Amino acid sequence: MNRNEMLAAIRERKEPWDIIIIGGGATGAGVAVDAASRGFSVLLLEREDFGKGTSSRSTKLVHGGVRYLEQGNVSLVMEALKERGILRQNAPHLVHDLPFVVPNYSWWEAPFYGIGLKIYDLLAGKYGFGRSRLLSREDTLATLPNLREDGLRGGVVYHDGQFDDARLLIHLIRTAVDHGAVALNYAPVIELRKGEEGFIDGVIAEDRETGERINLSAKVVVNATGIFTDEVRRMADASAAEMVTPSQGIHLVLDRSFLRGDTAIMVPHTSDGRVMFAIPWHEHTVLGTTDTPIEKPSYEPLPFAEEIEFVLETAGEYLSRRPTREDVLSVYVGIRPLVKAAGSDSGKTSALSRDHTIHIDTSGLLTIVGGKWTTYRHMAEDTVNHCITLGNLADNPCVTRELHIHGYLQDSSTLGGLAVYGADAEDIRALVQKDSSLGKQLHPALPMIAAEVVWAVREEMARNLEDVLSRRNRALLLNAHAAVEMAPEVARLMAAELDKPASWAQEQVDSFNELARQYRLKKTA
Repeated sequence: MNRNEMLAAIRERKEPWDIIIIGGGATGAGVAVDAASRGFSVLLLEREDFGKGTSSRSTKLVHGGVRYLEQGNVSLVMEALKERGILRQNAPHLVHDLPFVVPNYSWWEAPFYGIGLKIYDLLAGKYGFGRSRLLSREDTLATLPNLREDGLRGGVVYHDGQFDDARLLIHLIRTAVDHGAVALNYAPVIELRKGEEGFIDGVIAEDRETGERINLSAKVVVNATGIFTDEVRRMADASAAEMVTPSQGIHLVLDRSFLRGDTAIMVPHTSDGRVMFAIPWHEHTVLGTTDTPIEKPSYEPLPFAEEIEFVLETAGEYLSRRPTREDVLSVYVGIRPLVKAAGSDSGKTSALSRDHTIHIDTSGLLTIVGGKWTTYRHMAEDTVNHCITLGNLADNPCVTRELHIHGYLQDSSTLGGLAVYGADAEDIRALVQKDSSLGKQLHPALPMIAAEVVWAVREEMARNLEDVLSRRNRALLLNAHAAVEMAPEVARLMAAELDKPASWAQEQVDSFNELARQYRLKKTA
């Protein structure tokens, strides 16, 4: 997956693309995989880096959504549980089973949550990850030794899925490319083209690295820009009404000592009406999340002080060791592109549906918005089915239910820190065999080796320091301080690969350090 080769393919094409996709997050990548695997010509354009927005900032769960079951949205839960099973089947190197315990501190909680989670099991059917069951107090503490013991009666264990969101996204982009799609990051669409009858027949994009403007024709243009959906819709119609209500959720990352073992905690009711998770992830502990309405989206949203305190306070009610601001290694914030509910003026985004919506405006722009990571494949299938009708494309069937994601490897447990690369891990190891210096661990607090940097540049279109340390590897989200300390060496390796001068490397380090400041909490006096 080489950027220069992608640009060359774009310049050389004379015929209209069947589908041009604006947006390189989970939704856009999913549409690209679905369309390309059906045999359509596909071009995906991303304004920033793949996954720069919401898709790299999730709670790292592939799940049906216990909370949605309580809200009565059974159809969404069933769809998500089915998609969860399909995703584990097609990307076992990136998706795995994760047991969760709901701790019980009141007499009614065991039967109440026990019955609810049995229904969750039932809805999963053949796509289930494991059966829920009641735990005694002793078994609960043996499973989660970090739980607060005072008043604990027992627990209920159930199963859901976990993944690395940015890694899955990169592998989806590579899957689309494997099937003939062309994908380009740092290539914003600056104009939607319209034909004589006022229907969209292409886009004008810009290569941000060179400033070149590229005129592109398409039979269908898909708007899959998530939190920036309305911005693109107004390129087609300046008076378009808002479809998206943005809501942000924060996550605090602690060291692994706060949650020993391989089991997560799920708190089903918090004061803001959400669930709270404490999750083991990449040898760290992730706490989250919140659901806070915000006025407008941004690529680097900031956590509100009250959100930080809420997460710390809620976690402290359940963990034997109460976390403080000083324990936080990194804080990351994601924004959900929730679809506005007709007549809803409560201002409470936690009540808004996570279903997806497809909208086709009078100019023919097809917009896909809403949904959740877990259901990306179904959303993509639905979108491409609409594209076939809209663009008068061949009625080729969807094949993604049994399509292996790039890197597919049934068992990656022996690959250590390279497990998330799946089958690509052998090629990364080959880099080390060829040059032993690339086997160097870049920081004692994180397992990343130099070969991963080289791989990200050569094979995964990483163009700057943030691309590598935030999305190709998850250093910034896991430990912002360690990421800053790694930055100079990573920049040096990238400069060598990209044939950039030492001044470029220093500029990258300075820019990354500025970004990393907002991932680190200011210590209390």
